[in-house]
Amino acid sequence: MTIKAIRDQSQPMRHIVHVRDHILSADGSVAEGGGDSGPSPHDLYDAALSACKALMVVWYARHKGIALENVEVTTERDASDERKGVYRLAVSLHLTGDLSEAQREELLGAAAKCPIHKLMTAVTTDITTVLA
Repeated sequence: MTIKAIRDQSQPMRHIVHVRDHILSADGSVAEGGGDSGPSPHDLYDAALSACKALMVVWYARHKGIALENVEVTTERDASDERKGVYRLAVSLHLTGDLSEAQREELLGAAAKCPIHKLMTAVTTDITTVLA
């Protein structure tokens, strides 16, 4: 799959990101020289984790016949030690539905197994950047 980020020349830093048939905007904050017209790359990284956990919980509940009504995922970033090699994300799941405590714990376990969580914590990602 190819993802493209194409500069929006009408803004100081904004880019339009094309993912399959989907379009997102990405921008820097005003403090960074951008217009804050979209999430920053850090925001998108963190959002990927939130979305993955939410989708994983919904998929797992459906697969197991668990009466999950709704899931909300909140991710809080602590990047204060990022330059020291530590990037902290604290994730909270808010689950609603007629769920037993055992089912809630089972869904929490499923959230921990989302692919993005694994990519962020257990996989080495090799990145090659070239001039086109």
